[in-house]
Amino acid sequence: MSDEAPATGVGRDTPLDVPYRERERSVTLERMGAPGEPVFGTELEPETELFTINMGPHHPATHGVLRLLLTLEGEIVRSMTPLIGYVHTGIEKSCEDQAYWKVIPFVERMDYLAYYSNAQVFCMAVERLLEEEVPPRAQYLRVIHLELNRIASHLFWLGTSALDLGAISMLWYALRDREKILDLFEMTGGQRLHPRYVQVGGVIEDIPPGFESKCRQFLADMPSRLDQYEAILDRNEILLRRLRGVGEVPLDTLLGLGVTGPLLRAAGHPWDLRKATPYSSSEHFDFKVPVGTRGDHYDRYRVRMAEMRESVRIVEQALDGLPEGRYITDNRKVALPPRHELATSMEALIHHFKLVTEGFRVPPGEVYAAIESPRGELGCFVLADGSAKPARVHMRDPSFVNLQSLKHMAEGTLIADLIASVAMLDPILGGIDR
Repeated sequence: MSDEAPATGVGRDTPLDVPYRERERSVTLERMGAPGEPVFGTELEPETELFTINMGPHHPATHGVLRLLLTLEGEIVRSMTPLIGYVHTGIEKSCEDQAYWKVIPFVERMDYLAYYSNAQVFCMAVERLLEEEVPPRAQYLRVIHLELNRIASHLFWLGTSALDLGAISMLWYALRDREKILDLFEMTGGQRLHPRYVQVGGVIEDIPPGFESKCRQFLADMPSRLDQYEAILDRNEILLRRLRGVGEVPLDTLLGLGVTGPLLRAAGHPWDLRKATPYSSSEHFDFKVPVGTRGDHYDRYRVRMAEMRESVRIVEQALDGLPEGRYITDNRKVALPPRHELATSMEALIHHFKLVTEGFRVPPGEVYAAIESPRGELGCFVLADGSAKPARVHMRDPSFVNLQSLKHMAEGTLIADLIASVAMLDPILGGIDR
């Protein structure tokens, strides 16, 4: 290779800390400067070359439309910058042009693997502004669906991550059991994905006949399924070598970045909003918060596997203690009246018509609500101006915040380790680019 710098690249005298928008123009080999010149905290030989390339945005291992700008020294990642915004849908801004009860289908589509969590946190925020009390049965029904959704999300993570690491069979096994959860969602909400089941004041419908028995059968089978998964993966020498001791990030660094969820708990911090700030009757359930010790990829894998076992326990307790009573508030100015009343009650018909056409008004104020989604703290800020539409909706999506930790996991590791880091990060680009 000639010593002359490429015409369109970054020259030898160009500092390496220039903004990535300028550096990304250099998708070419670059010869280093004088001997002993420090580069990325190390001393490289004068013949060492760096290679700046793009990984993604259309790459099967990025788990979404994520673009990573990589600077490589051979197969070692020396610098990594995530570039986002490729699936930006403007969901938060769209919410400001919808009645409150019509916002739910929008927010469900951000983290498209944790749609119950998205709807739950938004409804919690609106309920606090309205000072609306959710019936106990509705709270338990929410917990059942939230924890089933957590298992479904983790199963999808497990299958796709194992696929990234070479354990191809796990994808089919994980999706097989995830389908059973989606069957349960179809029974209660009519849809397998984005069912709009969680409503302001409760849930859209009570569980139908046959749901409990089918759910209990799934819960009885799931622990043995997890045993089978672990029997496959815990003896896979290739997978273990790609997880153990790889991607370690100090706990203080994670806390400084605001990282939450399994990534934080894998580093030894038992922070879980279901315990720290209970919501929807989560204080009524007995469960453990799994934590790791080293904070490497193997700990992240073990924490998520243990979380699925704890979610099974929570759903079992919720079914055992499911209270009697209403599944949604009886405030007809907030919740749609039962369908059977529309043919006999003029008042119910009027409330139904006004809610569908105008929505309900929310007193002026602002509130922040947060829950523990499968990826960490999912928060929702709502600013109300007294109208039937929110003046501002802003979501604190854990995938967006946790993405900051990828740089600390990846730099100094191999390209193959970067694939494992993205898999163990479990990012959802719909939440990042909302």
